[in-house]
Amino acid sequence: MTDDATSQTPPGDRIAKVLARAGVASRREAERMIEAGRVRVNGRQVLSPALNVTPADAITVDGAPLAEPEPPRIWLYHKPAGLVTTDRDEKGRETIYDALPEDMPRVMSIGRLDLNSEGLLLLTNDGAVKRRLELPSTGWLRRYRVRVNGRPEDKTLEPLRKGITVEGEDFQPMTVTLDRQQGANAWLTVGLREGKNREIRRAMETVGLSVNRLIRVSYGPFQLGELKQGAVEEVRRKIVRDQLGLEIVDDSGTATRKPAGVTRHSTRRGPGGKAAPAPRSPEEAPKGKRQGQKPGPQGKRGGAPSGKPGDRGRTRPAGRPPGKGPSGGGGKKR
Repeated sequence: MTDDATSQTPPGDRIAKVLARAGVASRREAERMIEAGRVRVNGRQVLSPALNVTPADAITVDGAPLAEPEPPRIWLYHKPAGLVTTDRDEKGRETIYDALPEDMPRVMSIGRLDLNSEGLLLLTNDGAVKRRLELPSTGWLRRYRVRVNGRPEDKTLEPLRKGITVEGEDFQPMTVTLDRQQGANAWLTVGLREGKNREIRRAMETVGLSVNRLIRVSYGPFQLGELKQGAVEEVRRKIVRDQLGLEIVDDSGTATRKPAGVTRHSTRRGPGGKAAPAPRSPEEAPKGKRQGQKPGPQGKRGGAPSGKPGDRGRTRPAGRPPGKGPSGGGGKKR
């Protein structure tokens, strides 16, 4: 165990990085745990994250020994509305961690969905994967089905496509498609490449539209498909490695990017089990269509147009926004 007082670069890794790698928490959350006095190294309480540790050091968190780091894993979770995407809520509201199945390991969310939003939420046990996939620099498009009250015209949505400023905060241009009018409401498909707080809701309010339902249907190559509300499904580790360009582990036990030139394989399958072409982005798709999907009949509960059931693979073709389905099982609080 060494600190920054030495003149040379100390051996090992920062303690917060080691905690994140072991799946205890994200790196930032781990730093807060350290400052709260919940972490000890070789029996001594640590209060500063400016500490390097090596495999020879004995680390405990809340009195429990730190487990060996697992290979990075990713899960797809269909978050219901009404759950908070945090470990603990100061108002005592139910969190996603209360609702996850009891056999889930310690995980953290990749990005967030606010209390009243639903749909695809990625979970991981690896802090490095979490940080990497949250960065706008990944270029990953996050697509949402959005129901708004009103009768928007194309000119109403044009400012969102150009990028707007809301309360002094600049929002990047969004892809916005008007899919259908349904009585007093309209369904839109919205795509963006950043995840600012309540970005879609705030942007819609700026152009005079009120969001009354918001469902994330994809995050980069991962699709919600027909995953039932409250259900969790793990992404196969080969996809974590191939689709994301990540090796399973390096010699320090965390995710690393593949060397340049390594081919990434699609996980979508067509007829006969052959690999299907990667889905087109909304910008490339014909206007009004969603990644190879034709408009379908109205779903229940005022749902959006339905599509064909998606492949049950882990990179899912988009399907219709699900209605309220069975929960994936109650879970213990983490």
